[in-house]
Amino acid sequence: MKRNLRRLFGLPLLGALAAAGLVAAPPPAARAGTLETVISRGQLVCGINPNLPGFGQPDVDGQFKGFNADLCRAIAAAVLGDARKVKFVPLTAPLRFQALSSGTVDLLTHNSSWTMQRDTAIGLHFTGYTFYDGQAFIAKKAAGLNSVTELGGASICTQQGSTSELNAADYFRARKLKYELVSFASDDDALKAFGEGRCDAFTTDASALASARLKLANPESYVILPEVISKEPLGLVVRDGDDRWFDIVRWTLNALIDAEELGVTQANAAELEKSPNPEIRRLLGVEGKFGQGIGLSDDWALRAITAVGNYGEIFERNIGQGSPLKLPRGMNALWSKGGVLYAPPIH
Repeated sequence: MKRNLRRLFGLPLLGALAAAGLVAAPPPAARAGTLETVISRGQLVCGINPNLPGFGQPDVDGQFKGFNADLCRAIAAAVLGDARKVKFVPLTAPLRFQALSSGTVDLLTHNSSWTMQRDTAIGLHFTGYTFYDGQAFIAKKAAGLNSVTELGGASICTQQGSTSELNAADYFRARKLKYELVSFASDDDALKAFGEGRCDAFTTDASALASARLKLANPESYVILPEVISKEPLGLVVRDGDDRWFDIVRWTLNALIDAEELGVTQANAAELEKSPNPEIRRLLGVEGKFGQGIGLSDDWALRAITAVGNYGEIFERNIGQGSPLKLPRGMNALWSKGGVLYAPPIH
């Protein structure tokens, strides 16, 4: 669906985007299908939060690492046959959706919560759940807090333009607790203020709090309070009105989840092309012509899996027990292993 960016965002915001190098003029993906644009360019442009260890952060060589970065690489491998053909564009929360709408990025992976307004009102479309999260709070252990309900009268640091602002307001209002919300342009700014003692607690998604805690001096001096006050289903986001690109992003994610359930890994995917299991054969493009329906070759899923592994492998090395974050799978475990992670089959 084509949108008038002036009506959506206004001239001042468009000017700010242009000054930040976040507006492509004219946005090529608004004129042609995103798949055609990506193939012609020879590169997938992925918007990402650059300040989330485990999810997305450049290493000492400037190469992005993390759960979200690997999802982008999987899509690049599926479309272009090469997971290295990705350009990562660092985006702040206030500019992330505008950058996608403007055509500056092809895909947004930013730990963005799937909400009705975001999915229906601004010309964007969430393609599927990448991570089931929820909002939590962190405070100093010395404060002796055991529950969020003990934060009445406290000052709370958070990121401006995030769902955390609304969720915190709703939570304290419903419980008739007074509080002071102190908003900052980025999570890093809010965390810095919290570490400096400018507020009593810091709130964001629980997964991001695990990352944030590692950035604080003396991480063991802080405690993440037990309550999770919201549902924060995170997902990959594309522009509305480009069904083929939507299907490519959605089904690449589905393929990574299906691969874990079927035992298809980065190491054994090529060998399993010989498997007699029809589900595996369809997934890997040996049977059927499922790539044709999304404009790709039939081995699109095989390329994605051999590039980055299945969903479980991506989770484990970036944010799971094999990482500094050591997040439990929890709800993000497969439905057959106590979680809610589930993908439609390929057939």
